Amino acid sequence: MKIVHSESSIGWGGQELRILTEAVGLLRRGHEVHLVCPAEAPILEEARRRGLPATALPIGRRTVRAVRAFRAWLKAQRPDVLNTHSSTDSWLAAVASRMVGRRLPIVRTRHISAAVGRDPLSRWLYARGADKVVTTGERLRNTLVDELHLPEEHIVSVPTGIDTQRFCAGDRSAARQQLGLPAEAKIIGIVATVRTWKGHQYLIDAVRRIDHGDLTLVIVGDGPIHDVVTRQVAESGLAARTMLVGQQRDVVPWLQAMDIFALPSYANEGVPQAIVQAMSCQLPVVSTPIGAIDEAVIHQQTGLMVPPKQVEPLADALRRLIDDEPLRHRLGSAGRSRAIARFGIQRMLDDMEAIFSEVSSVGHIPARIAA
Repeated sequence: MKIVHSESSIGWGGQELRILTEAVGLLRRGHEVHLVCPAEAPILEEARRRGLPATALPIGRRTVRAVRAFRAWLKAQRPDVLNTHSSTDSWLAAVASRMVGRRLPIVRTRHISAAVGRDPLSRWLYARGADKVVTTGERLRNTLVDELHLPEEHIVSVPTGIDTQRFCAGDRSAARQQLGLPAEAKIIGIVATVRTWKGHQYLIDAVRRIDHGDLTLVIVGDGPIHDVVTRQVAESGLAARTMLVGQQRDVVPWLQAMDIFALPSYANEGVPQAIVQAMSCQLPVVSTPIGAIDEAVIHQQTGLMVPPKQVEPLADALRRLIDDEPLRHRLGSAGRSRAIARFGIQRMLDDMEAIFSEVSSVGHIPARIAA
């Protein structure tokens, strides 16, 4: 198949990584895969670095110029299916695809759990502007079905898959030596874009309340509130036992160096890739029941779940894992098994390949919007 992915966002995070992982995976299976995105989007250069053909188009905003540019490109390329990923490119695709001479099948991937408008235009976009809607978690799927009154067969959940052979437990001592981390410390880590709703502020406050002499917090990632988080670390008196290491191209050794993984998000999550990666590396996870996180983290089985935006329960869960090594090992082992069973990359590629094949072969069958 000739598959095109569109992404209008100029951000960087799990959504962009999912697009690249899926696109490169299907490229390696022999499909012709291409990405279109704004010139200023970080995903453009990263796609090219990974060997994925990518073209810069002015699709960052809903403008007449954007529709014309998208239409001209699609008309010249004639893909079999278009996979859109953000609101803006989904709107542009819904319009431009109707202007290329034949109806171009569209799959819309919904990555996060942020609220979707219930107005007629938003309902039209999901029901008639896409042949199939993919969510990254079952709870996100159910929300769209319930709130937009869409047919259940119109929406399918395909969790983001990871390479479980690459993301695996390693030699913790060697990883710490390689990264310059303290050899004997208990290391709590977070790997996430540094934005408000990932909960870095709550994690820092929780670590500050834990009286443990050799505890180290490692923050991997960068983002819009990096300076705010850096200042909070300094003001909390944690500078000596906190490492803010910024964006890392390869997070595997950082995960392998940790004892505990924490992601206290309070909004917008699907199934975060970082959580599944941590589970695959046999790390016990502390997180929150936001979005579809609890489809990966099962309380008391693969990790510990705490209420969002509450520091004391978060600190208590971290203390419990710090003090109970057998529990850490039990949760980490179960998490690895769940990651392999539910979140492997080949399963994701199989599912997306089947969806693309279905919509490109049967053509557009518009869903009915319930009254």
